[in-house]
Parts: sequence; structure tokens; C-alpha cells
Amino acid sequence: MDQTRSLPARPTVDWREGRAEEAAALAAGTLDPEHAHLAQLFPDSMLEATDAVLAAFEADTASWGAAPSDERILGAVERVVLALNAVNEEHDGAAYETDERERLCAYIDEVLIAAGVEVGALAARQGLGRHEITDAWRDW
Repeated sequence: MDQTRSLPARPTVDWREGRAEEAAALAAGTLDPEHAHLAQLFPDSMLEATDAVLAAFEADTASWGAAPSDERILGAVERVVLALNAVNEEHDGAAYETDERERLCAYIDEVLIAAGVEVGALAARQGLGRHEITDAWRDW
């Protein structure tokens, strides 16, 4: 696998940026504290744990070489999803709401695509719809 491949930005990048923008607006007095929620929605512990999980997934896919088997690909998907399940559980089942779930699933797809996986073909070989490859393991 080409170590110079371009990976998508992790969802945590946007989540951190949103927190920073919210904190700046609070400090400037342009945001009512009643409407500030991103620090609670994206606590440091969740962001750090999510980044660690995604980094491990990225490293896993980078180690594949050419033409990894479906079993190897799905094993990596299972590991990342189960690890994200654990992060979600550590945060009282509330780490990932609808938007975050969609962003994480899209990120998993994008990393697979960056690794040369044709996700639609992989899903079809497994009898799944294009966006169902995480469903078997996903609790969030």
C-alpha cells in the first residue's frame, strides 16, 4: 500500500473546530451560553478516543498492500466499528448522534476508497447495500 495516499480529514477535525468557534463566540459575547452545547457534545475524552480508533483503522488499511481480501477489509471495518462502539459506551451511549454517525460511516468508506477498495463492489459481494458495510457491528 502506498504510504503517501491521501486520507480524508477525520470528523474530529470539524468537531474540534466547531468547539473552538463556539468558545470564541462565547468569549466575545456573541453567543448566549444557553445556546452553547458543543463542548458538552464533543468532550475531549470522546475526541481523543475517537481519534485513537480512527488512527488505528488508518494504520490497518495502510498495511494491506495490493488487493486485500474481503475478509481482511471486513475485519478492519469490524474492528473500527467495535472500537467506536466502545467509545460510545464509555460516553453513556451518547458519543455519536445522527450527524456524527453519518460522518463516521462516510469516513470509514473514504478511508477504504483511499486504500483502493471499491466499497460498492465489496458490499455487493457480501449481499449488502452500498452503505451497509458497518451495520452488522454498529451499535451507535
